[in-house]
Amino acid sequence: MLSKRIIPCLDVKDGRTVKGVNFVDLRDAGDPVELAAQYAQQGADELVFLDITATHERRKTMIEMVKSVARQLNIPFTIGGGITELADADALLNAGADKISINSAAVRNPKLIEDLAKAFGVQFVVLAVDTKHVDGRNMVHLNGGRLITELETENWIKQAEDLGAGEILLTSMDHDGTKAGFDCNLLSKVNQMINIPIIASGGAGSMDHFTEVFQKSNVDAALAASVFHYGEILIPDLKQELKRNHIPVRI
Repeated sequence: MLSKRIIPCLDVKDGRTVKGVNFVDLRDAGDPVELAAQYAQQGADELVFLDITATHERRKTMIEMVKSVARQLNIPFTIGGGITELADADALLNAGADKISINSAAVRNPKLIEDLAKAFGVQFVVLAVDTKHVDGRNMVHLNGGRLITELETENWIKQAEDLGAGEILLTSMDHDGTKAGFDCNLLSKVNQMINIPIIASGGAGSMDHFTEVFQKSNVDAALAASVFHYGEILIPDLKQELKRNHIPVRI
C-alpha cells in the first residue's frame, strides 16, 4: 500500500503565512520561508503554498517568494493562486514548483485543466476545490471562498478528473479552521467516485483527526495549517501515531 502523505499548507497573504476559521478572521502564523524550511526538516511529505488573495486581487502569485521557499525544500512543492494561463504555470515551474494548484480559473475556464495536463503532464495539475454545504448540497465556492457557484462539488470533481486533473485538494469550508475534524463523509463519497488521489483539507485539530480521515475515507493525503504552524502537532509525532494505528507513512 502506498504511504499516506502529510502536507502542511502555507496560506500566504501580503508575504506572511495566515490562518483563519471558515476562511475568515485571518491571523498571522509566521514567515513562509522559515516555516517551509522547518517542515522539510520535520519530515513533511509535501508542501502546499497558496497565495490566497491573488485571484480576488486579480494579480499573479509572488514569484520571488516562491523561489525563496523552493530553495528551502527537498520535497514536492505545490503552488496555487492567480494561475489563469499556461504562462503562469510555466513561470511557477521555473521558480521551483513541482505541481500547480488551480481553483477559480478552472471553474471559469475548464479547458485550462486540459491545456495544463497536455502541456505539463497530468501529475502536475492539482485541482483545488473549496466546498460548502448549502441547502442540503455541496457547492463549489471561488475567490478564496467568497463567491458561491451553481456547481455541485461532486459533479465538478468528476468533470475535472475527465479533463485531466491529476489530484484533488478538497477543502471543506464548513470544517476549515474549526479543529473539529475533517469532513470524512464527503471525502469518502468523493474518493469512491474518482480514480485520482485526494488531499483532505479543512478541520484538523488533533492527531486522532488524521487517523480518522485515513481510516474512514482512505484519502491519499491529509493537509493542515494552523496545528502545524502553531506547534500544536509536530509532524514526526503525528507520523509515529499514524504508524501505531497501522496507517502506512514515510518516517
